[in-house]
Amino acid sequence: MPKDKSAEKIVIAHRGASGYLPEHTMESKAMAFAMGPDYIEQDLVLSKDDVPIVIHDIYLEEVTDVKNRFPERKRPDGRYYVIDFTLDELKTLYVYERIDLNTQKAVFPDRYPLEEPKFRLHTLSEEISMIQGLNKSTGKNIGIYPEIKNPGFHNEHGKDISSIVLKVLDSFGYSKRSDNCILQCFDAVELRRIREELHTQLFLTQLIELPEGFENLETYSSYANAIGPSIEQLILYAHGKSDSEKKSLIQRSRDLNLKIHAYTFRKDEHPNFETFENLLNFAFKDLEIDGGFTDFPDVVQEYFKK
Repeated sequence: MPKDKSAEKIVIAHRGASGYLPEHTMESKAMAFAMGPDYIEQDLVLSKDDVPIVIHDIYLEEVTDVKNRFPERKRPDGRYYVIDFTLDELKTLYVYERIDLNTQKAVFPDRYPLEEPKFRLHTLSEEISMIQGLNKSTGKNIGIYPEIKNPGFHNEHGKDISSIVLKVLDSFGYSKRSDNCILQCFDAVELRRIREELHTQLFLTQLIELPEGFENLETYSSYANAIGPSIEQLILYAHGKSDSEKKSLIQRSRDLNLKIHAYTFRKDEHPNFETFENLLNFAFKDLEIDGGFTDFPDVVQEYFKK
């Protein structure tokens, strides 16, 4: 069940233990599970044959060897789209650390070696089966935190990704707020549709990208249970404010029964802060947010034990 107590801080394994292994691989998720976060995240994109695939983008070339395997399958814009490949085709691809398309070098050069592409893509069902299996064998109760990616893009291609994902979640027993699943999306129109038209009772998080998103808390609270701002948004919001002013956002959210789960905490990327711990102090002690997505769930777990 999603935590509700203000005193409890939620740790969400961002794309798994992605600080240590390539993002959204089963190996990264298994490692994350062993670190004991509250939730493990799944970004979801549909395959050509309507299977929810766990991958961060609608594109393939930043994390797979699709250019080598299917050079002829790129679109006129030069990109390779998940939606153009069947599950069987996607399963043939190797997955590696995320690269910068301009430099062809690893985005995080000190993480897992780029030259070791021994990983594969997997489906939402496969990941949930593993997490639930590990919950059974370990006695833990780690939840899932799926994200509906680019619903508008899918809709343009005649695919209702939200309905498909909800069916998969329901088949694994995730349908109510009390179930250990939080569903998230950046698209406010779609997330509201998920609540009001698709009638889900799941705990919903409205992800936001711009500081102006904080102005819409009342609207978000009519269908969502939490907001998900970026760390950069929180920094901009807090800049030049007194301690009481900084916490006004948190208080407004509390008054509307909205939790705040911020993204993304990385020990190898903490702009504006000298140390990673200073960033964590800012978010969890100064602002008192409720949870955070992190590439390093073990480090954040240790922080909360201090």
